[in-house]
Amino acid sequence: MADFQERRALLGDENECSFAGRPEAKGPGRPIPAICDPGHLLHRVVVLMFMCFLGFGSYFCYDNPAALQTQVIQDLNLNTAKFMQLYAWYSWPNVILCFLGGFLIDRVFGIRLGTIIFSFFVCIGQVIFAAGAWGNRFWLMEVGRFVFGIGGESLAVAQNTYAVNWFKGKELNLVFGLQLSMARLGSTVNMNIMGWVYSEVASAVGSSGYTTLGISLMIAAGTCVFSLMCALVLAFLDKRAERILHKEQGKTGEVIKLTDVKDFSLALWLIFIICVFYYVAIFPFIGQGQVFFIEKFNFSPAQARAVNSIVYIISAPASPILGFIVDKTGRNVGWVFTTVIATLGAHMMLAFTFWNPWIAMSLLGLSYSLLACALWPMVAFVVPEHQLGTAYGFMQSIQNLGLAVIAIAVGLIVDLRGYLVLEVFFCACICIAMMAVVALYFVDYLKGGDLNRSAAARAKLQKETSPDSETKMQPSMMTQGEHARLAPMSAFGLRNRYLSRLGAQLPDHCSTHLSSLAHRSVLK
Repeated sequence: MADFQERRALLGDENECSFAGRPEAKGPGRPIPAICDPGHLLHRVVVLMFMCFLGFGSYFCYDNPAALQTQVIQDLNLNTAKFMQLYAWYSWPNVILCFLGGFLIDRVFGIRLGTIIFSFFVCIGQVIFAAGAWGNRFWLMEVGRFVFGIGGESLAVAQNTYAVNWFKGKELNLVFGLQLSMARLGSTVNMNIMGWVYSEVASAVGSSGYTTLGISLMIAAGTCVFSLMCALVLAFLDKRAERILHKEQGKTGEVIKLTDVKDFSLALWLIFIICVFYYVAIFPFIGQGQVFFIEKFNFSPAQARAVNSIVYIISAPASPILGFIVDKTGRNVGWVFTTVIATLGAHMMLAFTFWNPWIAMSLLGLSYSLLACALWPMVAFVVPEHQLGTAYGFMQSIQNLGLAVIAIAVGLIVDLRGYLVLEVFFCACICIAMMAVVALYFVDYLKGGDLNRSAAARAKLQKETSPDSETKMQPSMMTQGEHARLAPMSAFGLRNRYLSRLGAQLPDHCSTHLSSLAHRSVLK
């Protein structure tokens, strides 16, 4: 009875108002506040606020080790190899979970319970991590990062699913942009505030040490508790909207079949190689960059943290802008090649010169943002729609595998050979990515050059093959790849696993439904 009265108060007479309008209650005739109407924009803006803060704690705490690198190493008496294992342990569970996150949300927990569970894993993982530091138990810190990783990546899947469930069409692009900005804000605030938090705790405790470190990390866990509260509020609001608007609970729409791997083309495998060898020169570098800037450029810890965070700062506004440019110009392979060359130049500046590192890091931030916008959408050009879930899941899996392995290798190189050899190693990784880009260009050229078409050429091809066009091609003359690229998107295109933290644009032949499927930021 209470449900009926609440629904009647919100929706009024079905013959007089729609769900999207502003209903009025019968009887007293007092209008219901728009903020309480799930169909009203103002209410959805409130929901969006909670969506953005849902992942704030995860993004904030992911790079806690990088923000406190000197303190972690000194207080716990670690070498760089053991320190970098904190990042490796985050990546290990996601070698497998990238295939399971969507399945768990769709088939097991549902979006509401799944989000709460993943937020709980993030919160508990950070608490275990802080407790390990507090008690000077490094093995417990590793356990905490593993648990944190179980929740972190899957929470981003849930965040995207909520976005698609509440927002449609062009609204969705704005929502992803805001979520991206919040992700970068969390990472940037962490990089620049945790050192100050440690100093304040040390002043209150009376000395530095692992106790101070543990307390500082426990304070950071407060952001994860806040995100868990946002998950609870979102669950309540979504349940209420489902009851009032009679809408279905959101699903990822993700379809993954591991048997599809055998059908992957050479071009797709080259894209995987570019992805792995490019990103292993970004995230592991940021993870241990603070000490590098202190030792080579004589920066203070605060200056080192600031320059180390510039990649994230630049990425927030640059990703949507660069994504728009790539979307309007096309030529994805050319943009990827430009990005790889620029990244190689940035690492060479850091390795062989003493120029102000702000220059190289700013170039690295722009390159990192541009690669996300140009590389990830190419998967949709070379993979049929029914294999996109598997392709993106496999891409994420091998990326996490590469990050875990290279994180350990980076620590060993620093301990045994120093930072110069480390930068040479990063340059070598970028060179491998560059060779893969060149190979991708020639492989694509031999197959018609689809990946490097201009936006105008793609639009012309799409127009010529449109069912409504007078000059449409006969089905027998179209290749299987062209059919895959031009086919209308199904409900599967409601969420992409990977680009939500990147702000990348999908190719025009993919509808806006698939834009969410392509939004999952590598950026941790």
